[in-house]
Amino acid sequence: MAQAMDSPPIGPLLRHWRGLRRFSQLELGLQADVSARHISFIETGRARPSREMVLQLARILDVPLREQNTLLTAAGFAPRYRETGLDDPELALVRQALEHILTGYEPHGALVADRMWNLLLANRSVRLLMAHFLPEQAAGGDGPLNLIRLVLEPDGLRPHIVNWREMAGHFVQRLHQESLAQGGVGPLAELLDEVLSIPGVPANWSRPDPDRYPAPMLQLHLAKDGLELKLFSTVTTFGTAQDVSLQELRIESFHPADEASNVLLHQLVAHA
Repeated sequence: MAQAMDSPPIGPLLRHWRGLRRFSQLELGLQADVSARHISFIETGRARPSREMVLQLARILDVPLREQNTLLTAAGFAPRYRETGLDDPELALVRQALEHILTGYEPHGALVADRMWNLLLANRSVRLLMAHFLPEQAAGGDGPLNLIRLVLEPDGLRPHIVNWREMAGHFVQRLHQESLAQGGVGPLAELLDEVLSIPGVPANWSRPDPDRYPAPMLQLHLAKDGLELKLFSTVTTFGTAQDVSLQELRIESFHPADEASNVLLHQLVAHA
């Protein structure tokens, strides 16, 4: 298959991922059972790797499935992994499993988001919290809610997050890291540029700060109309997914950080 005219060459892409994973050409070559010289030739365009070599190097460098497709295309091959929407009938069982998982977290909140931090699914606890803190957004609108914008925008959760600078700064750093992992271009980079232009976002957040990422445990402190909650979150992903969309899904669950918050969550669900 001829390489598409608008596809980037594989050499710079391979060099990017090797640098991101902090592999030398020698280290990568040893793990791939080829010489460092061969890796150098691929990166400089003097050698064209086979499809099997591209996939082998991608596995060694732990390249996500979406970017593996990009590497294959850049080398002149067809993409390997499909991208299936969560509403597709083929993923009906996966969606049922996700809904079952979310229900199992109640009365603690849990949601499913895609790689762009768009809210796809949420359990009853999250919906009840949204109805209290953001009744207009909870009523629905055009398109899915974006969790990054929800935290940073003045008309979102921002007025109700007691520790907003800490929380928002953490989210921005996560977005920095995820954007850099994709080469600093594309939809995530565009989302990063957008949120950095939101009024009140500090100018120095425009640069990635490795000292702030990742935090061992970040507490979300919410308060509105007498309801005060302190929560911490955990993130679960599909580690063995063979579909681009599935690999990029994240299940984020919110757990009480103190007994008072635990009691309030139980009461919130019980009285709904």
